[in-house]
Amino acid sequence: MEACMDFLDRLDPDILLKIFTYVDDPYDLVRVSSVSRSWRHFVIANGLWKQLCLRKFSQLSRVTHVVELNQCWAVGAVEVGSTYLKEWEYLERDDRAYALLARASTTFIDRDCISKAISASSTDNYPQESIYNTLHPANNVRGRASYWSSKGQSNPAVPETLVYKLVDDFCVITEINLRPFQVYFHEGLPIYSAKSVRFRMGHPKSPTDSGNDLPGYSLPDSADDKFVWTYTSQEFPMAQESHLQKFRLPEPVLCVGGILQIELLGRVQRCEIDGLYYICISLVQVLGRPLSPAFGVEILEPCGKF
Repeated sequence: MEACMDFLDRLDPDILLKIFTYVDDPYDLVRVSSVSRSWRHFVIANGLWKQLCLRKFSQLSRVTHVVELNQCWAVGAVEVGSTYLKEWEYLERDDRAYALLARASTTFIDRDCISKAISASSTDNYPQESIYNTLHPANNVRGRASYWSSKGQSNPAVPETLVYKLVDDFCVITEINLRPFQVYFHEGLPIYSAKSVRFRMGHPKSPTDSGNDLPGYSLPDSADDKFVWTYTSQEFPMAQESHLQKFRLPEPVLCVGGILQIELLGRVQRCEIDGLYYICISLVQVLGRPLSPAFGVEILEPCGKF
């Protein structure tokens, strides 16, 4: 009978680590951890679950530490001779947390993740044409058209922004959908879409400012004065069509802080009544998965760590 051999004992640790960094599927890493005790030990000791999560979500590089609410280890209470044991407990804690996060963020059914509308950079006729109207799935509410409209501009290059609060401060977002509004009560039935769209995700600058007290029509200052953006997408072209247009992100994005900004870049439709360019949106959907109650996040100010 041939002797069994564990190649973990035969290869240089740096080479082994390089090999295992190519494992990018959570279920493959589960299988790696299940091979033997030595393989499980290697996964934990080298933080392979954390490395996998960092490759998928760069925002996690700002995490200072992980806390398990049912097992909060007291760092200052380490006894002489038990330092290694405590360090191993920390490694096991991180292993559990990042393993759960990796699986939860990749295996789920998308749902709408918008909680509320916060603000628009401008509104033509408030409250009749406010950002709140973009949360209604129907084209008409109580017999009238439901949409948000920007103020008119003579320069078609002037952008607009819409800011929303997500259902959780810790969400994985995969897709954002927009429906431009077709003004059926104007001659020619014009569609007031943007030329292109871009998405930002982040958190309030102040931990006490959740966005709940911000106005629904326009921010007194730029949104950049209120929020920190930790993710900015590529620019997606937008069609001048009134159907729901889907913008799937190249990779799922971890939104830490629960704030989404939609940048509407460029205008294509001039209003025949006043000769100005407008952007009008009738529906916004954000698809993904909130990670609570399994996970929560605390933003540490002013350093911006999590």
